[in-house]
Amino acid sequence: MLRMLFGEQPREWAGTSLETVQAIERFTALSSKLAERMPEQATKFRTYEIWAQGLLRSMDELEQSCYAAKRYSLLIHSDHVDELSSEELFSYNRHVYFDKDAYIRVFAILDKLGTLLNHLLNLRTEKVKAHFSYFTVLRNMRENHKHVELMKPLNDLKERSQGAMNRLRNRRNLEIHQMNAELKDDLNQSLARNGTRRTIEDLKANMEDLDQSWEMVHGSLNHSFRFVCGWLRKMD
Repeated sequence: MLRMLFGEQPREWAGTSLETVQAIERFTALSSKLAERMPEQATKFRTYEIWAQGLLRSMDELEQSCYAAKRYSLLIHSDHVDELSSEELFSYNRHVYFDKDAYIRVFAILDKLGTLLNHLLNLRTEKVKAHFSYFTVLRNMRENHKHVELMKPLNDLKERSQGAMNRLRNRRNLEIHQMNAELKDDLNQSLARNGTRRTIEDLKANMEDLDQSWEMVHGSLNHSFRFVCGWLRKMD
């Protein structure tokens, strides 16, 4: 959908992303089948089906926001805000919008995945922390040696992307709890330079962090849904 902003055709999934989409679709089909076969547990399986459909939609939305943020960043060539042409300023504002949307979605989709895994695999992470995140679920699996065949690849993905995810988490927390992340950069520069000309944040570095987060998210979905498809087949 967002590729239309650049006069491009809609995206078609390919490679690992396509495998992930297919795994999620298999999971929704299995959940629906089990809901019909086990009416006494229909609510549970219908819930899994809806949650998986929501994750598929969220994955699509995240990929589009990442793509749009990167495309608009490539249209900005000036280093200082007061040097931006009207076209660059338009692109910068759109970049900020989609970048912000993307890094907030990164953590939202992971937490949705954590909720599904916690319920489906009976991990009981809520006993560790009432309001838990995906990372709490993963730590629960790691520390209690639960489903090691899934935990290990998920943990490897987390470790490889830790630097980028920490930076995105800081930006997300700043955006949600304090002030707009881009305005924090303005404030830091103003204090450090005594109000001198404001430079634009390092868009290339930010986009590299977003790329790493996308790899981590869709990789985590891939491993998780291939695993939970096998889990549901045991009930079929």
